[in-house]
Amino acid sequence: MKPFVIQPDHVGTLVAEPLYVTPAIDFQQALARRELALACGSELPRYLLFPEIHALLRYLPDLRQQFLFRTLWNTGARLNEALALRRGDFCLDAGTPFVKLRTLKQRNRGAGRRKQGDTGIRTVPLTDHQYVRAVQEFLATFDMTRNDDLLWTLKSDNTPRNWLNAALARAERDGVTFTVDPITPHTFRHSFCMHLLLSGVPIKLVQKYAGHARLESTEIYTQVFLLDAARHYPVNFTDL
Repeated sequence: MKPFVIQPDHVGTLVAEPLYVTPAIDFQQALARRELALACGSELPRYLLFPEIHALLRYLPDLRQQFLFRTLWNTGARLNEALALRRGDFCLDAGTPFVKLRTLKQRNRGAGRRKQGDTGIRTVPLTDHQYVRAVQEFLATFDMTRNDDLLWTLKSDNTPRNWLNAALARAERDGVTFTVDPITPHTFRHSFCMHLLLSGVPIKLVQKYAGHARLESTEIYTQVFLLDAARHYPVNFTDL
C-alpha cells in the first residue's frame, strides 16, 4: 500500500468542490518540510495538510460524522468543545460568520485555572463559505431551530474516535494511507493551527482562535519552519 502523496495537479480532485483549494500554499513544499521536521526528531504536533484532510473526510460515510470532523477542521475545537456545541453558538447572519466555543480543556487546580472574570468562551470566525453553507444545511436537515439544541447527542467521546478509526480503515482498504501516525480527533485541531500559520495568519491570532492561555503553546507549531532558516538567511562561516 502506498502512502498518501500530495500531487499539485490533483489537489482539486481530492474534494467535492475545487473552491476548497488554497492556492497560496505550496503543498509539496509543506509536505517536504513536515517530513523533514519529523525525520529530525522534532516534537512537532502531528498534523495533516489541507489535501490530506479532505481525502480523509471522504471516508466518513454520513452527514453527522463528516460534519463533526469538518467542524474540528474549520474551528480548531477540541473534541469535547465540539460535542458541547449548540445551535445558538453559531452566528451565521453577521458580515463575518463565527462560532462561540467554550474552552473545556482539562486543567489541574492551581496555576492552570482560569482567572476570575474569564468566561472561557472564545470566538472563532468561519472564513470558509462552503463550511458556513454546510452548517446551514446541517441545521436544516436535522431541524435544529432552538438555540439550546445540541448538534451531537453522543453517550461517549469514544464514538467519534471509532468513526475516525473506521474511516482510516476504509481509506487503507483503498490504498490510501498517511505518513502521520496516529491520527486522532485532536489531529484536526493541530491541522487547523498549522493551516492558519501556513496561510499567513499572525501567530497571536492563532493563539486566540485555539484558546491557548500561553503563546508558548502556539509557538510549538513554528518548529516546522526552523529548517527554512538556512534558505532564507544564508550565513557564511568560512569566507568573507
